[in-house]
Amino acid sequence: MSAPIDLTYPFNGHWLVQNSPANRVPSHGTHAYATAYAIDFVPVTDSGRTAPITPSSFVRPEPADRFPGFGRPVVAPVDGVVLSIHDSEPDHPTYRGLPSIWYALTQRRRAMEGWVALAGNHLLIDSGGIIVALCHLQQDSIEVEPGRQVQAGDAIARCGNSGNSTEPHLHIQAIDDPDITRANAVRMTFNGSLPTNGEVVSA
Repeated sequence: MSAPIDLTYPFNGHWLVQNSPANRVPSHGTHAYATAYAIDFVPVTDSGRTAPITPSSFVRPEPADRFPGFGRPVVAPVDGVVLSIHDSEPDHPTYRGLPSIWYALTQRRRAMEGWVALAGNHLLIDSGGIIVALCHLQQDSIEVEPGRQVQAGDAIARCGNSGNSTEPHLHIQAIDDPDITRANAVRMTFNGSLPTNGEVVSA
C-alpha cells in the first residue's frame, strides 16, 4: 500500500468531520469514482452547529444560504498545479429530516449520470502526480484557472451545495489519475494525522 499524501486543512474556522476513512473504508460506502478514502468536512459555527433549526427544517427543503458555511472560503490543501475546474452547477436547497429521505432516493439517478452530477462544482490540483479533488463548491466561486500554480493556503473557491450534497460541505479525495473513471483512491492525512467522524477540526 502506498504512503498517504499529507495535506493541510483546506479551510479556516471550525468544520465537522464526516465519512472519515479513520472509521470506515470505503468512507462513502462505495469504491466508485475512487472515493474509498474521501472525507467530508461540514462547516459549523463556534458552537458546533451547522444551521439554526426551525419547525420547518425537517419537513421542507431550505435555502443553502441559511447555513453559516455556505460561501465560506476554501483554500488549497497542498502545493501543486490546478489541473481542471468545473464551476457551472447550481447550488440547490438543503435537505434535513423528511426531505433528506426523498433526496436519498434520488441518489442512484445522480450516480448513473456520472462524476459531475455527484461532485458538482469542483477543481483538481496535481501535486507530484497525485490529484486532489475538492467538490461541492459554490457556483461561480472558483478563483483559479487550469495551469495556475498554487501553494497550500491560497484561496481557491468557496464552500457550496452543488452536486450530491444535502447541506453545504466540502468533499475531498486524492486519486492517482486525472480520469476519475479509471483512477485509484489515494489515502490522505491532514497535518500528519487522520481526523475521525464526529470530530470538529479547526484551522
